[in-house]
Amino acid sequence: MKHSRLSIFAPLAMAAVAPGLYAGGALAASPAAMALLPHRAIYDLKLGRAAGNQAPASARGRIVYEFTGSACDGYVTNFRQITELQMDEGGTRLSDMRSATFEEGDGSGFRFKAETFLDGKLTETLDGKAQKAGDGALSVEVAKPAPAKADFAPGAVFPTAQMQLIIAAAKTGARTAQTPIFDGSETGQKIFDTMIVMGAVAGTAPAEPVAAEAQALRNVTRWPVSVSFFDPQKQDSAPNYVLAFDLYENGVSGKLRIDYGAYTLNGELSKFEALPVKPCE
Repeated sequence: MKHSRLSIFAPLAMAAVAPGLYAGGALAASPAAMALLPHRAIYDLKLGRAAGNQAPASARGRIVYEFTGSACDGYVTNFRQITELQMDEGGTRLSDMRSATFEEGDGSGFRFKAETFLDGKLTETLDGKAQKAGDGALSVEVAKPAPAKADFAPGAVFPTAQMQLIIAAAKTGARTAQTPIFDGSETGQKIFDTMIVMGAVAGTAPAEPVAAEAQALRNVTRWPVSVSFFDPQKQDSAPNYVLAFDLYENGVSGKLRIDYGAYTLNGELSKFEALPVKPCE
C-alpha cells in the first residue's frame, strides 16, 4: 500500500484567502479567524468493501492522530497508521506508517518527516521542508531519502490551510470545492489535485458513541465530506484514493472511510481527548 498521509486529517492558517480553492465558483472566504481544536484521536480500522484480486480477504488496523498548535505558534501533527492485511494469497502484510509535520500558522512554510515499515522492516524514509514565496510559488527541499529540490507554481495549500478552507466553504453552504495540496507524502516532491464534496449540515447525533459523548464535540456543527486525491500528471484517471469523513467545525474528523480502489477501510473513532488550547497573545 502506498504511503498516504491522509492529508485532510491534518486539520490539514492562512492570513488571506489561499489561491486555488474554489467553492460554488467563487473563492472561499478567509479562514484566518477560525480556531481548530487541539486533540488526540484514535480510530479503529476494519475492512469495508473489497473486490478484485488486489483486495485483501480481511483487514484491521488503527490510526493514532494528534493535532496541536495555533495560528500564532503554527500547527503540529503526529500521525500513525498500522494496518494488517490478510491476502487470499501471500499471507499477512503489516504496514506501519508514521509521520510528523509542522505548518506555519500563516501557511507560509511546512516541514515533514515520515517513515514506513513493512512487516517490521523500514522501507521508506522522508525528511524535507517546503516554503512559499510572496506570490505563493512553492519551493521544496528534500533531505531524505536523497537530497532533491522542486519548484511549483502558485496555487497549492498545505494541509491545515486546506482543512480551514473546506470548513469555511461548508459554512457558506457550498457543495463542492477543489484545490491542489502539498502534504509531503510519497516522494515529498508531489502536489495532488483534490476534489471535495460537502454534504448538508448533519441533523442527527453522531453515530460513533465516543463522538456523541465527547463534551468538546457536543452541539458542534459537522458535515459529511469526501476528498478525492488525483495525480495531476495522470489525466482522466481514477483518484489515487478517496477519504470520506464527518468534519466538525472545530477541525475534528470522525466516521472515516478510506477508499484505495480495490478495497476500503472504515474507521470508527474509538478514543478522543481534547487537548489544552493555547490562546494567541
